[in-house]
Amino acid sequence: MDFIAIDFETADTRPDSPCELGLAIVRGGVVREARSWLIKPACHPWFSPFNVAVHGIRPEHVANAPDFAGVWAEVAPMLVNQVLVAHNAAFDMGVLRASLTSARIPLPELRYFCSVSMARRVWPGKRSYGLGVLCAEHGIAFRHHRAGDDSAATAELVLRATERHGAADIGRFLNGIRLGTGSLGPQGQRTPGGKFIPVVAGY
Repeated sequence: MDFIAIDFETADTRPDSPCELGLAIVRGGVVREARSWLIKPACHPWFSPFNVAVHGIRPEHVANAPDFAGVWAEVAPMLVNQVLVAHNAAFDMGVLRASLTSARIPLPELRYFCSVSMARRVWPGKRSYGLGVLCAEHGIAFRHHRAGDDSAATAELVLRATERHGAADIGRFLNGIRLGTGSLGPQGQRTPGGKFIPVVAGY
């Protein structure tokens, strides 16, 4: 049971404004490592007050942080041949695609799935599928809206779901619940629903 959970926090509403990236690396059905990187976004020092109110990251916190390209140089090797998961993957994969495009970095080849869609299949009929609500129900304590914590919580939630289904690996689990995956590649992004988003200037 190997996969990586990913989460972004952004400085404003633009998808290419990441200010924090978190990864939780799962190996053998256990979260082996959870890491986060502060990022100095291109819009610095502008941060949306709304976004700051959500995650608490301020311009001064990232003033000396690397830009996205600098962080990506460290992160990219970790994602080779991995399956990624994000809670509301449309947001996080959109941030990843836009940030890579803005930095003129080719999109990597990778597959991903959405843990919100997963939760709807595994635990149907809930009033909310927010990460905080689901983690509270499953006894997963974390600090919401910080990328490292959110990625680790997402990973733990996926592991609860795989345990429920007795799956031996992530591929069999996704097949078993009939959940499609999306993909990234040099030409663009294909969503789990089959929509293709090509790489274009301005993302």
